[in-house]
This record gives sequence, C-alpha cells and structure tokens, in this order.
Amino acid sequence: MTTLLIGIFLLSLLVITAIAIVRATDLFSAVMLSGIFSLLMALNFFLLDAADVALTEAAVGAGVATVLLLAGLRLTPSTEAKGRSLRALSIGIIAAVALLMIYASFGQPSLGDPLAPAQQHVAPWYIEKTPELVDIPNIVTAVLSSFRGYDTLGEVFVVLTAGIGVMFLLGGGRGKPFARLDSKVEEGLSRHLIPKVMARLLVPFILLFALFVQFHGEYSPGGGFQAGAIFVAGIILFSLVRGERLALAVIPPRVLLWMSAGGALLYGSVGLAGIAMGGNFLEYSVLADDPVLGQHIGIIIIELGVGLTVTGVLLSIFHAFAARD
Repeated sequence: MTTLLIGIFLLSLLVITAIAIVRATDLFSAVMLSGIFSLLMALNFFLLDAADVALTEAAVGAGVATVLLLAGLRLTPSTEAKGRSLRALSIGIIAAVALLMIYASFGQPSLGDPLAPAQQHVAPWYIEKTPELVDIPNIVTAVLSSFRGYDTLGEVFVVLTAGIGVMFLLGGGRGKPFARLDSKVEEGLSRHLIPKVMARLLVPFILLFALFVQFHGEYSPGGGFQAGAIFVAGIILFSLVRGERLALAVIPPRVLLWMSAGGALLYGSVGLAGIAMGGNFLEYSVLADDPVLGQHIGIIIIELGVGLTVTGVLLSIFHAFAARD
C-alpha cells in the first residue's frame, strides 16, 4: 500500500512537472524542470524494480542531457520565441491523445501479473537458463550482453553513428575532427569557491562509482551504458569547474576518437574471436575451456567496449558544444 501511494505521488509530480515544462517561456527553467522530470522518472523505474533503467535515466536524462541542453542554451536566446496561438487545436489534440491512451490502458495486464504475455514469452526461459549458462545474479545483464548481444552491438553502433552525425552538424567533422575543441580557453567556475570545493569532493567519487558500475554490472544494476554516462558526468563537472584546457588535458581529443570507435570495434572483435575459436558470432562460451567462464570474459570485454564508446561520444559532443562561438 505504501509503495502504491508513493507511486501515485510521484506520478502526480510527473504530471505537474510536464505541465510546467510546456508552460515555461524561460528556456533555462525548462531545462532545469526537464532534469527534475528525469529524476522523477528514475524514481518511478526504481519503484517498478527496473533498477538498471532507473540508473540509466538518472545518469543520462538528469545528468548528461541536462548539461548538454545548458550548453546548447549558449547558442540560443534565453526565452522562447512567440508564435501564433493555437490553444484550441492544441487542447483538442492533447485531449484526444489522452483519451486514447486511457482507453488503451484498460487492455493492458495488471502490473506484476505473472500470466501477462510478456511474462510468458521468453522471460521464464531467461530466468531458468541464466544460472546454468551464464551464472550471474543480474539477469538483465545476461540478457542484454549475452542472449541478446546482437541487439546491444547494434545499439553501440547507433550511439557511434549518432555521435558522428552530431559532430558534423556542429562543425567538428570538416577536415580535422575536433580541430576547434581547444580553440577557446575558459576558466569555468574556478573563481566560485563553493562549486570548486564541491567538485573536488565529488568528482573522484563519481569516477570511482562509474568504474564500480562498469565492472560490477554482472552482480548489481549497471553496465557499460550507465557507467559511461556517469563517467562523462564527472568529467563534465570537472570541465565546468576547472575549464576546457584541463579537461582536454585529462582526455585529449585524439583519445576521444579512439575511445568512440575503439569501443565498438572491441565489441565486434569479441564476436570475431568467437568465430575464430570455432563458435558463432558473439558466442562467449568458446572463449575459455569452461563455458561459464567464457561467458564472464565475453561480458566483461563487451561491456568495456560499450563504456568506451558511450564515454567517447558523449564527451566529444560536450566539448564540441563548448568550442562553438
């Protein structure tokens, strides 16, 4: 009962925050509210026992995405441009979509119903076979990294491709990629005592937690996507406080390029290694004499590839924003 009340309370806050975002004319306020919305979504995911998704939403939605939107505000006016008023049409569309979603919700199974189609398809097989074939406590990691490794490989290349596209849009792909990243030197917030002190306290723990999430994803919520986003959040905080010069000295542009492409290639190389050792593409069991040990080795390596690509792409996008006039 307590969980239900908390869920209703959080859902009410989500609706209020969404309305506030739509009505906000100040873009800075809208960005801050979107970060709050992401945190509320993360809490809702946690209540639904989706800890991995909650961690990703908090790191990406409330952390990295908010910082990138703030960086984008430097290129735009501070307030939203006024347009024609279509209040009646907008209200009609919103009401129609809301009624349609409410009607569709009555056809969904009850929350947590073990007889729901989603619970009767492949979920029982994953639950039964994960201890035998992979032998890790986190079934989510087993599914994403092993049983559905092809899907995750595709997601990694989607992230890499999206990063390349964004860099071209921002002017970083003309001739010499990242040529303008160190063209501007800013002191960041180093003159402000409170952000400087807090960053020095928090950044080491953020980076340490990112490494924990990276290499402990088999046993607790985490993995390469979440770890990469958390690591990027720590480096962005360091960049905002100490300036671009020091941030680029920690991870130079050339290293970011190698990380972005190298992580995806590392993932694919594990699949090719499986073929070379007599198995199928992305079949980790052949990587060691013990099939279960081979699964562990494969998962650790491909998760590292995911973390490298996510870190390289997100940091490249942030620095490209910071380098623009």
